[in-house]
Amino acid sequence: MSKRKHSFPPVVDARTRLLVLGSLPGERSLAERRYYAHPQNQFWRLISPAAGHDLAALPYEQRLEALLAAHIGLWDVVASATRPGSTDAAMRDIEGHDVAALAASLPDLRGIAFNGGTALRHGVRQLGDVAARYTIVALPSSSPLHTIGFDAKLPAWQALSQILG
Repeated sequence: MSKRKHSFPPVVDARTRLLVLGSLPGERSLAERRYYAHPQNQFWRLISPAAGHDLAALPYEQRLEALLAAHIGLWDVVASATRPGSTDAAMRDIEGHDVAALAASLPDLRGIAFNGGTALRHGVRQLGDVAARYTIVALPSSSPLHTIGFDAKLPAWQALSQILG
């Protein structure tokens, strides 16, 4: 039986305009207690244009500070689940976060972006009718398991700048 895995607290503040939601941190991220810690995950490179900084070049705490300074928040739709390994398809006994409550607590929130299909499916369901208040963006997953390649993913991620501007 797989051990229950838990996500991290949200990285947001009152200035958050864009909330980027993943599914559940992978093994490497859980072990390091850092969002998107696996070196092959492309999240930090993909979000950098919207943040206006090369986040991948910064130490982790500075990455989070730069995200917040750019009005970008970060969280996951899954609060906890059982899952062997890191693949979303293997998640069972999923307990979701109250994404709608977090969104409602952010006075400047304009958009919610979902990092991958699993985050989108769970997150839109969790938002319910509240989703209509925000620009909803389905992003290609930053995971190395989503093999379309960085250059194919980048345009969708760059478009996040429109929500921030």
